Amino acid sequence: EPVKVEPGALLTFTYSVTWVPTTTPFARRFERYLDFSFFEHKIHWFSIFNSFMMVLFLTGLVAIILMRTLRKDYARYAQPSDGDLEALERDLAEESGWKMLALLIVFVVVLTIAGSFFEERGTILTAFIICYALTSFISGHVSGSFYARHEGRHWIRAMLLTAALFPGICFAIALVLNTIAIAYHSLAAVPFGYIVAVILLWAFISFPLCLIGTILGRNWNATPNFPCRVKRIPSPIPDRAWYLKPWAIMLAGGLLPFGSIFIEMYFIFSSFWNYKVYFVYGFMLLVVLILLVVTMCVTIVGTYFLLNVENHKWHWTSFGMAASTSLYVFLYSVHYFVFKTKMTGFFQTSFYFGYTLMACQGLALVCGAVGYIGASTFVHRIYRNVKCD
Repeated sequence: EPVKVEPGALLTFTYSVTWVPTTTPFARRFERYLDFSFFEHKIHWFSIFNSFMMVLFLTGLVAIILMRTLRKDYARYAQPSDGDLEALERDLAEESGWKMLALLIVFVVVLTIAGSFFEERGTILTAFIICYALTSFISGHVSGSFYARHEGRHWIRAMLLTAALFPGICFAIALVLNTIAIAYHSLAAVPFGYIVAVILLWAFISFPLCLIGTILGRNWNATPNFPCRVKRIPSPIPDRAWYLKPWAIMLAGGLLPFGSIFIEMYFIFSSFWNYKVYFVYGFMLLVVLILLVVTMCVTIVGTYFLLNVENHKWHWTSFGMAASTSLYVFLYSVHYFVFKTKMTGFFQTSFYFGYTLMACQGLALVCGAVGYIGASTFVHRIYRNVKCD
């Protein structure tokens, strides 16, 4: 019976359901919500091919640089004498750190491919938090050993920075966003119990593992492995053209890595903000591998330019060259927000840029670490082939 819609009126809503038998397996029923034509477009394949060609070019360029600077190493590796076997094994052992890091990243992406993380809300975020907590031992070990090898005296401060920098900034941003969501009475607000669970996960798993890794790294892997004797008085750095200064090299260093992931960023942003379900994790694995290789190659080339102009302060520059990729990703997010979305208001804007800042922070740390490892390995190889006075 019809009821007049007016304030205080009691309305009853009903619905009916008709069950239809289907032969589609339960594990494949979610595929009806996947947009295959969008993610498997030809431009997606073309971007992978274009990035692969960039990798070939950069690896060729790095190979030329290595052939020019490391001829003695090649000769020593090709015909090692009995007396050099121990040194050769030690050199190869020193190169295993970046391989372990790369293997960890690839393992996490493969885990994402193997699981159906797109079927339930929050599964990817939960897996990321747990994987981050369980791998805190690695970050503590690398940080502690690196800090000790460089004669650092405030190891507790370094350990706290390692354990709290990334999760602390992310938690601060998430706390602000959650406060905004509560003020707007939005369903995006995270329950208080989940926040407590994340804090306990960090306090009782991530932080202790980072502490244990730092202690083991300081005690077992703290022997300096510098190829040359370090002077106490730093050499003066000659004045060079502006395009050879560290800030210019850092800004230029992020262009090629960003170019290798530019198309994939469009698909990822579309899945986040335009109601597309991202499921092509195979593409993501290829893009991650390409990004790692391009970042390492670009950082090696940029560090080579610095050393050619007698600039020995390459450490933070190499990190900044790779980390600047996140700057271009953030600038692209501004373009995407203005031209590709229809978001308005303080609530949507704050959530968009809040999540983007967290992603860019993580990207900067990952790329910066990979770039510095590549540059450090390259510099060590160079100075093993020169006489250190």
